[in-house]
Amino acid sequence: MANLFVEHVTKRYGGTTAVDDVSFTARPGRILGLLGPNGAGKTSTIRMIAHILAPDEGRVLYDGEPVGPESQQRMGYLPEERGLYKKLKVGEQLRYLAELKGVARATANEKIARWLRRFEAEEWTDKTTEELSKGMQQKVQFIATLLHEPSLYIFDEPFSGLDPLNAQLLREIILELREAGATILFASHRMEQVEQLCDDLCLMSGGRIVLEGPVQEVKSRFGRDTVVLEFAGSGAFLDRLESEGHVSIHNRSTRRAEMRLHEGTPARRVLEEAMQHTDEIFRFEQVAPPLNEIFIDVVGDGQGADVARCSSQQREPVLPDTVGAAD
Repeated sequence: MANLFVEHVTKRYGGTTAVDDVSFTARPGRILGLLGPNGAGKTSTIRMIAHILAPDEGRVLYDGEPVGPESQQRMGYLPEERGLYKKLKVGEQLRYLAELKGVARATANEKIARWLRRFEAEEWTDKTTEELSKGMQQKVQFIATLLHEPSLYIFDEPFSGLDPLNAQLLREIILELREAGATILFASHRMEQVEQLCDDLCLMSGGRIVLEGPVQEVKSRFGRDTVVLEFAGSGAFLDRLESEGHVSIHNRSTRRAEMRLHEGTPARRVLEEAMQHTDEIFRFEQVAPPLNEIFIDVVGDGQGADVARCSSQQREPVLPDTVGAAD
């Protein structure tokens, strides 16, 4: 296993700079979360790592060498866009993609059978891609990423289209790969996924890195000014606390609230109000803010709120699906 170094990389499309002087390192046995909204530069950065695009400036090194055809053979890339051939049967397609990566046919057949069993998908072997749902296609593409047992994995929105059970299975496999010492790059615009899964993060906005480091270290920089409260009874007191300017509530349901303390408001003020106005308190905890709140702080309320809502209008250029299939 080896380190991945992205060094002062810049990528332009005409007059638009999609990636602007980006540098970071992904290490074996750790998951690096590449986080940001659509248009932040994540996918262009990934395609330069995968040697699909060439940087205009800077360089990408894997195992001490510039990325190229040789490093591609050691990478497993799961693109956000579907990269499967619609008319090919699942078994034929997986075998073909494995052989492109140098896996012998007999070995490929054994691995395909094993992974399909794990996904409870043995009956898909003779189905064509177009017969499968979006979630099924995502699982097939995920299997294709694993078959040649690469040392570097690049997962771009890997949970797209998956139900909670299958998403959990993918998480388990990704964590197994980390435990085996693989270098893993996990790209997403879903901050809670990065917070739950990744060891390190690299947060991008407008083509630049705006925040990076180990996840827990990054969160600790922003203090412990968030209160998590779980309770039974009326939550009217929360509305009063917010209207009086003591807290900002950013995640709330009937029995749970997550709020940011405003400067000068002690956590005990929330606790005292909860003890007085609720029937029962099940949880009261003062913690570091979640990543979406941190992002709002870093990039500003306007763009940060857009990111938290996953509603950015800007997108990066899309390459044909066949590129993802071959690479």
